[in-house]
Amino acid sequence: MDWRSAIKGFQAYLKLEKSLSPNSIEAYSRDIDKLHQFSESLPFKLKPQNVTLNDLRLFINWVNELGMIPSSQARILSGIKAFYKYMLMEDIIKDDPSELLESPKIQRKLPDTLSYEDINKLIAAIDLSRADGARNKAILEVLYGCGLRVSELTELKLSSLYLDIEFIKVTGKGSKERLVPIGGSAIKALKIWIEQVRIHMSIKKGEDDMVFLNQRGSRISRVYIFTMIKQLAEKIGLKKTISPHTFRHSFATHLVEGGADLRAVQEMLGHESITTTEIYTHLDREFLKGTIIQFHPRN
Repeated sequence: MDWRSAIKGFQAYLKLEKSLSPNSIEAYSRDIDKLHQFSESLPFKLKPQNVTLNDLRLFINWVNELGMIPSSQARILSGIKAFYKYMLMEDIIKDDPSELLESPKIQRKLPDTLSYEDINKLIAAIDLSRADGARNKAILEVLYGCGLRVSELTELKLSSLYLDIEFIKVTGKGSKERLVPIGGSAIKALKIWIEQVRIHMSIKKGEDDMVFLNQRGSRISRVYIFTMIKQLAEKIGLKKTISPHTFRHSFATHLVEGGADLRAVQEMLGHESITTTEIYTHLDREFLKGTIIQFHPRN
C-alpha cells in the first residue's frame, strides 16, 4: 500500500467511523503527511505498513530538528497513533509500531483569560448602529455565556435554542450533543438579533435554521469571528492576543473561581475527560492572595 492510498483510507475511517469534523480530519491528515515527507527523505523507500518503532523514533528526532515545540510534537504523535490504530483494525499491519512510542513531556500552558471587565469593554465597543452590530453582540454574549467552541457557534441552529427554559443544544466534537444553560444577557442579545434583525434578511436556501448569518444570508465563518474579535481588541487597546477560544477559557475559569463544581463545568464544555477540565482549577494569584488576606484568621 502506498502513502496516498493509506491516507485516503484513514480519512474515510475518521469521517465514517469516528465522525470527526472536516477540520480534525485535515489536522490528522497533515500529521500523516509529515511522516510521509520524512519517509521521502530516507535513502530507501519506506511504505506506511513497513514503518517500525525505530523509524518513528527517527521521525520524532526529525520533527524536533524542524524546531517544533513539544506540544506540537505531541499532537503529531497523537495523529500517528490514530493512523496505526486504523491500519491495525484494517489488518494492513499485524503489529502497531507506535504502541511503545512515548510522547515528549510538555509543560501544561495555562490558557489566556479575560477579566469580566475586559469582556464588558469588548461587548461595549461593538457599534450597535451598524447592521451587523446586534449579531456581533449576540456572538460574544453566547461565546462567553455558554463557553462554546467557535465551530459550535457557527453551527448553532435555531431549532437548538430552548430560550424559554434557558438552554441551548450544542453539537460538539464527534457530533456529540450536549445541553448548555444560557443566561439572561445572552438570551436578550440573541432575541434582539433573531427577532429584530435576522427576520428581515434574505436567507440562502439550506441556511434557514442557522442562527448566525453573514450579510449574504449564509452561515457565518470562523475567520470572520476571529477577525471581528481582533478588531474589537485593538479598538479598546487590549494588549493580549485573543481569539474566540479566549472567551471559552474565560467562561470556564470564571465558573471555577466562583466555586462551580468541576464535573458541571466538564459537562458544559463538552470535555470527554475530567483531566482536560482540571486545567481551569488554576486561580489567579491575586485572587488567592486576596482570599487568604480576607479569610485567614492570622490576617
